Amino acid sequence: MTDIPSNIPPKDLATTPADGYWRQSRRPLVSLVFITPLLVVYEIGILALGTDAMRNGVDVWLRTLLEWIGFGQYFLLPVLTVCILLGWQYASRERWRVSAGVLYGMAVECVLLAIFLRVILQLQSVLLEITPAGAGLSLSGMLDGPVMFLGAGIYEELLFRLILLTATIGAMRYCGMKRGLAVVAAVLTTSLLFSVAHYVGPYGEAFKMFGFLFRFVAGIFFCVLFVNRGFGIAAGTHAGYDILVGLWP
Repeated sequence: MTDIPSNIPPKDLATTPADGYWRQSRRPLVSLVFITPLLVVYEIGILALGTDAMRNGVDVWLRTLLEWIGFGQYFLLPVLTVCILLGWQYASRERWRVSAGVLYGMAVECVLLAIFLRVILQLQSVLLEITPAGAGLSLSGMLDGPVMFLGAGIYEELLFRLILLTATIGAMRYCGMKRGLAVVAAVLTTSLLFSVAHYVGPYGEAFKMFGFLFRFVAGIFFCVLFVNRGFGIAAGTHAGYDILVGLWP
């Protein structure tokens, strides 16, 4: 066997365009930069709409929780979102660099994944012989404005995937469960909670089994995206789907 000279570095697979994109697009810093325009448009849109604005339900829950513990400042929630992703980036020890090409690729990927999820909805309706109720199946529930869809993409993924999914996996691992089983159990548990959440509280819808089953499947879909593709892709796909379902009922 011929030894590789020590002065020649091994081939870095991440330098290839495809592998570099898949790795870089999962980084927390890249996710933060990617979702920042969505977050800014959502928060400014809500302020511009004033009292007529209808917030995303999870946004309301999170702000209510912050107010309950004594932190009622308006911009605290988006600031906390940014801080969580920055803390994750620091802990990951990944490079603090973002490529514009990767961001463009993420936008394209999110659009394609949103279309794929819309096809899943259509297939479910065919299998169950039920006609989808149009925008009523938006993952953001009763909130049907484009600004609201952006809030759903960010804050629902923040709560159900970044916080709850990660915490549930960690708790199950702490209890001695093997990683693979813990991930599967956490995905199913948080996806069930994700679906149930759309029927709870003043922003909840009237319960329909078709919508409940689809949101459960969609929750699994977003969990898989989060685990394999990162927070930015999951949030962007979620927002893209909600916008798509409003345009293509």
